[in-house]
Amino acid sequence: MDLIKTKGEIEIMREGGHILALILSDARNYAGPGMSTKDIDKYVGRLCLKHRVKPAFYGYQGYEANICTSINDEIVHGIPSSKKILKKGDLLSLDFGVLHKGFNTDAAITFGIGEIGKTKQKLIEAAEKSFFKGVKKVKAGARLGDVSYEIQKYIESKGFSVIRSLAGHGIGREIHEAPTITNFGKKGTGLILKEGMTLAIEPMLAEKKHDIKLDADGWTYRTVDGGMSSHFEHTIAVTKNGYEILTN
Repeated sequence: MDLIKTKGEIEIMREGGHILALILSDARNYAGPGMSTKDIDKYVGRLCLKHRVKPAFYGYQGYEANICTSINDEIVHGIPSSKKILKKGDLLSLDFGVLHKGFNTDAAITFGIGEIGKTKQKLIEAAEKSFFKGVKKVKAGARLGDVSYEIQKYIESKGFSVIRSLAGHGIGREIHEAPTITNFGKKGTGLILKEGMTLAIEPMLAEKKHDIKLDADGWTYRTVDGGMSSHFEHTIAVTKNGYEILTN
């Protein structure tokens, strides 16, 4: 598997990433109290048809939805359900991928349904800000461990825990490619980044301890202690002197 993408391939991912961002933004605006997560999934399916892209997660290892919808203590991979009804004060994470002209992009956001408490708002902000702390270290010749270290440092400085059993990943023709990108690490270690690499960097954090468990559905990961969780992700391309977010 070639980790380095050509300029033409990155342009395709840029196109797909832009469409992904539009769909994710629309889905966020659509979500509200009294709605089921299955309603959101159906809405995203209609948007994919409108924009003529395929939902990258649908059918992946047997996953049967367009998007992942994780609520409160659910960290990632929550399966949309007509039985899961959103209510005011919930934290909702939307994790979504697009397949466009043979290439994948992936992104995630976490937000509140109506008004939320201070801790939930801080979780949202910590996930997003830790992403940007990490990607500031991205450029050709940098070490991947430096990115992971900065993400971990910021999350823990806010009193939260880094989810250690789940990670980001390379992305391109496959939704999950090498390398694995942990959200914790040591400076000066790990893979040397090269121009043209495309990466899905995705901080995942917990309000309390980082221990996780897998639900009986075989997909949904949640915190063991019931603490709230937050997730933020973009697909980026490594450039000579920095990075480009492809899912803006």
